[in-house]
Amino acid sequence: MNKIKYKPKPHLKNFDYRGRYRYFVTICTDSKKNVFVENDQLIAKMISFLARTGEKQYFTTWVYCFMPDHLHLLVEGVNEHSDLKNFIKEFKQKTGYWFTHEEANAGEKLWQPGYYEHVLRKEEDTSEVLRYILNNPVRKELVAHYLDYQYSGSLALDIKNIL
Repeated sequence: MNKIKYKPKPHLKNFDYRGRYRYFVTICTDSKKNVFVENDQLIAKMISFLARTGEKQYFTTWVYCFMPDHLHLLVEGVNEHSDLKNFIKEFKQKTGYWFTHEEANAGEKLWQPGYYEHVLRKEEDTSEVLRYILNNPVRKELVAHYLDYQYSGSLALDIKNIL
């Protein structure tokens, strides 16, 4: 397997982020705090927001991985009305509001401003990006095998046979 390193880049200036495109997205927690650590209820809520936002904004979530201080996503617009900027904006607003108003997190911010994305070109292999995201906890030595990491998955496919 190729050792690919994906470095998120700021938004492209001459690209409108609308339509049937695939994106590798990274969203970091506020001040890179370890928010997504051993908190099944929090992750379940985040996945629920991800599913609802994807449906409303016309996005498929091929894979997600909640690392302790950031979230990786591989998402794809399903039609010409899919708008990545609106999708991420709504997801961050809804999850951030919910998180801030939870009693245990009263007043704390969830996300840092902005996010990073990589627009996958037609010639790029989606399965390599899936593997890269799912193997992130392995590379960070959180688990020995990607299936052992409970905070990654897919809203569109069975990840058991990806790697």
